Amino acid sequence: MKYQEIEPKWQKAWSEQKAYQADAKSTKPKYYALDMFPYPSGSGLHMGHIASYTPGDIVSRYKRAKGFNVLHPMGFDAFGLPAEQYAIQTGVHPAITTEQAIEGFRATLQKYGFSYDWSREISTCEPNYYKWTQSIFLKLFEKGLAYQKEVPVNWCAALKTVLANDEIVDGKSERGGHPVVRVPMKQWMLKITDYAERLLNDLDKVDWPERTKEGQRNWIGKSEGALVTFKVKGQTDTLEIFTTRPDTIFGASFMVIAPEHPLVKKITTSLQASKITNYVDTTAKKSEVDRKATTEKTGVFTGGFAINPLNQKEIPIWIADYVMMDYGTGAIMAVPGHDERDFEFAQKFELPILRVLASESDLPFTGEGQLVNSDFLNGLSKNDAIKKMIAHLEKEKLGQKQINYKLRDWLFSRQRYWGEPFPIVQTADGTLKAIPENELPVLLPEIANYEPSETGEAPLAKNQDWVNYNKNGLIGKRITDTMPGAAGSSWYFFRYADPHNEKEAYSQSAAKYWMPVDLYVGGPEHTVGHLLYSRFWTKVLFDAGLSPVDEPFKKLAHQGMILGPDGEKMSKSRGNVIAADSVANEYGVDALRCYVCFLGPLDKDKPWSSTGIDGVKRFLDRFTRLVMNEETGACVANDNDLPVEVEKLLHKTIKKLSDDIENLNFNTCISQMMIFINELYKFDCRSKKALLPLAQLLQPFAPHTAEELWQKMGGDGLVVNANWPTFIPELCVDNTATMGVQVNGKMRGTIELELNADEKTAVSEAMKLATVTSALAGKAPNKIIYRAGKILNFIVS
Repeated sequence: MKYQEIEPKWQKAWSEQKAYQADAKSTKPKYYALDMFPYPSGSGLHMGHIASYTPGDIVSRYKRAKGFNVLHPMGFDAFGLPAEQYAIQTGVHPAITTEQAIEGFRATLQKYGFSYDWSREISTCEPNYYKWTQSIFLKLFEKGLAYQKEVPVNWCAALKTVLANDEIVDGKSERGGHPVVRVPMKQWMLKITDYAERLLNDLDKVDWPERTKEGQRNWIGKSEGALVTFKVKGQTDTLEIFTTRPDTIFGASFMVIAPEHPLVKKITTSLQASKITNYVDTTAKKSEVDRKATTEKTGVFTGGFAINPLNQKEIPIWIADYVMMDYGTGAIMAVPGHDERDFEFAQKFELPILRVLASESDLPFTGEGQLVNSDFLNGLSKNDAIKKMIAHLEKEKLGQKQINYKLRDWLFSRQRYWGEPFPIVQTADGTLKAIPENELPVLLPEIANYEPSETGEAPLAKNQDWVNYNKNGLIGKRITDTMPGAAGSSWYFFRYADPHNEKEAYSQSAAKYWMPVDLYVGGPEHTVGHLLYSRFWTKVLFDAGLSPVDEPFKKLAHQGMILGPDGEKMSKSRGNVIAADSVANEYGVDALRCYVCFLGPLDKDKPWSSTGIDGVKRFLDRFTRLVMNEETGACVANDNDLPVEVEKLLHKTIKKLSDDIENLNFNTCISQMMIFINELYKFDCRSKKALLPLAQLLQPFAPHTAEELWQKMGGDGLVVNANWPTFIPELCVDNTATMGVQVNGKMRGTIELELNADEKTAVSEAMKLATVTSALAGKAPNKIIYRAGKILNFIVS
């Protein structure tokens, strides 16, 4: 059987018979399995895509066989920097290169036998799709959730665009590895912070990996404490700080504010001015990621002082790059006696270190202890002291209780061409106005040059005919920034439910039937990006009455990486890349699919082994030889009854695969089918009563092989449409057990017995073992320890 022939043969048959199309009018229970859709790069499919897309395909095929109406769609996250960079270099419009890449991706995905419903394909860069992305943005704008603000942003001069934090790796752009610096710039922001509490609490509703939920919890970063106001010496301005430990205010010995803080210029003395200027300039060249990651403590004294609101003592104010202006208030009070970072800073710059918590430990002491050196808080425990301090602050109007979040609003604009235009016009007086819905989509205009300006002005600004807007009495200029790549991916799972709807993004009936996604498969690197943004947009749509659910993904699974043979991440520089196409061409698509499953648990990283795939290929070949003569192609399977042992193992195999697929344990599915094949060879069994159900079990993993063998044996219809085989529970229960036989606690052999066999029977069977009688050496046992089905131990002196 030549896989080069059977793969296109059955792919054509499945396509012609629309085997994988979801039925919008079905009365079956629904199941929505979704893979994170890819960016259609010109480099095509790599091994990571195979690892990512195979799990959802297996589950989709299994659920169809179990009687579900399955929606398993595919599309393309098509706006992105690579196509734009290529356009800058060549002048070729990004739409052209993107469509070429999509065509190549689609053909390759079909080649691998993934059971996608291609009738629902979407592409985020198509106007009939991004029309609705713009529409949803207008909902955000109308609700006050989209606004403009001048903020410190991650500016990449090489890419000439602003990058989100999750687009930066080790202080450089994720794409291209270019340096990133912080500069102030007016940007569109989305108020994801308004949903912080719900995003946090609703993690309890979803079946996600705990590490992913914990990652989002930490990113949202809820903390309870107090907002405290410090006066600034010689200034009318005050300094607000948030602290989770207001009980330690008496221990504050210095303040630290962000280098970008507006107070810096006001409080810096002439003596410190040059040092401050140099430090501010140096900090501006660092990305936020670098500033957070650095362990070196740096800073400069401003010359200014804050006044402790409790004891009126002067506290020096420093600037340091580890304090961020866009987190909290951009200022902290430092208590070096009880905070390790503050302690290291204080030691380096010889600042006072005060003890306000009792302990026998040296400072810094970060545990819990009674308050000391703290006036009216002395002797109180942490919790009691916090309550009393907050009450005092509120009574004296020095502060108030507050909940704070690390989560910041989503920076939502990019200074580039290849993205969704904003459906917003700015009038001469600066007012922002929404474009009427009936004018959507706002299409990307043609421009002569796709490159942003050196100062960050977006490419769209070059088309003044497009920029200048004058319709129905609204006069102004269009926004020339475009939306980030995450815009289209934050709601695409809704569009699959109703992809050809021209009147609305999706009908409520379609969303009510299909949502939420039952299984979502993708990488953990999207934890605090796409996965968080999708939850946010879904909640906004829910609140607007446009979504029947407030969580998009019921169950989430992460696939591990396929590592190189050396156990390292595949990369061209390491020379350890295994090309998916070359493996598929040598071994066949089915062998590759099965091997990706066989390598190990779904969520673990797994090193590639060429010898391993040889073993999986042999397994498929052995199954084939049980069914057909490989030389003549004739079917050699028969209709004989099954030996009792084979029948029992068949039912155990059906049960195990059913359970394992439900639990995403695909590696053990392959192992179990290998065991069953071995049993068939052991009994020289070629009965269709075993081989037909085995073809059905193999179908989710190796659909081309399963279909060919199913047809060869005269199976009814297509195996991909066949019902999942059932098992008889009674045949899955063992009534015999292999039991160890010991002499004085040392293993001497094994015997096979009925589970309820009595001691006399067990002893009789054990005495048939030469190793046992030799160890007894003719002596009668002093004692026999017997536990049915578990152990038989002869004790002799």
